[in-house]
Amino acid sequence: QVQLVESGGGLVQPGGSLRLSCAASGITFSSYTMSWYRQAPGKERELVAAITRTGGIRNYADSVKGRFTISRANAKNTVYLQMNSLKPEDTAVYYCNAARNTYGQYWGQGTQVTVSS
Repeated sequence: QVQLVESGGGLVQPGGSLRLSCAASGITFSSYTMSWYRQAPGKERELVAAITRTGGIRNYADSVKGRFTISRANAKNTVYLQMNSLKPEDTAVYYCNAARNTYGQYWGQGTQVTVSS
């Protein structure tokens, strides 16, 4: 069965950093586009960052561009989201997503990131 297991969330102060990890199993990881989404209280879920199969193309939401970096280690079946210069408005539940045409998509259960003093 497919599992996406997220880790690395927590409470940090504004200006701090966190690194989220998502370990996948049950899929051919290198065949999937991997993404991070987030959902803040009272807001819709939004795409934060995406990375193509071999890491050649990365896309970011304007709100995180220059602060967040998505990367993947296909040999470890893991995708990362390095978050720097965190702001209170980054507070959200962050979700890992794996997607592949004709094969559908999968979601992690989410990890809480709270940015507060």
